[in-house]
Amino acid sequence: MRVLLIEDSERLSGALTTGLRQEGFAVDAALDGSVGLELAASGQHDVIILDLGLPLVDGMSILRRLRAAGSTAHVLILTARDAPGDIVAGLDAGADDYMTKPFLWPELRARLNALMRRRFNNKQAQLRAGDLELDPSSRVARVRGEVVSLSAKETAVLEYLLHRKGETARHEEIEAAIYDGESAPESSAVTTIVCRLRKRLENADGAPPVRTVRGVGYRIDEPA
Repeated sequence: MRVLLIEDSERLSGALTTGLRQEGFAVDAALDGSVGLELAASGQHDVIILDLGLPLVDGMSILRRLRAAGSTAHVLILTARDAPGDIVAGLDAGADDYMTKPFLWPELRARLNALMRRRFNNKQAQLRAGDLELDPSSRVARVRGEVVSLSAKETAVLEYLLHRKGETARHEEIEAAIYDGESAPESSAVTTIVCRLRKRLENADGAPPVRTVRGVGYRIDEPA
């Protein structure tokens, strides 16, 4: 899934970007509000992590401008401002969640997972199709309880397809979801990843297939 991080602390931004990428997220980062607003307006991100005390354009202004423009991006405010009035103001302005610094990494990860489920109208903590199960928190896939060894990108593609189970995900949608501006892929990258994922699932007895919709993209269906 693709995340936009708008945070002016270079140290925190770098640490969060590294951690999120290791967890399988595609991450774009902005160190000021002007760049952050421009990136946020592109509509390419599943979740925006937004600091409030930003140079050039403050976080609340970014949030209000996005909502006024009709943006439906899920926004998680991550800030040192912990006064009840600030929390109420952030949520009333259109934020989907609010966390204060300092924070615990497992809590941030859990809140991101919750926003991803909301993004795809998925209420289940585990993503499933037949005997295939993916835990978004641990990034571990299993078929009938047996672990399926996947790379980070294969896991990211599987997560996206399971979130959209029963729908066809276009090639360009998958690419936008798993790659960020720092890791522009070759034109055949998604096809290669899907081919590897398909082979790994084919070797796991009971896993539903990754289907190719010719000229469009890929899908995973719930077995009949």
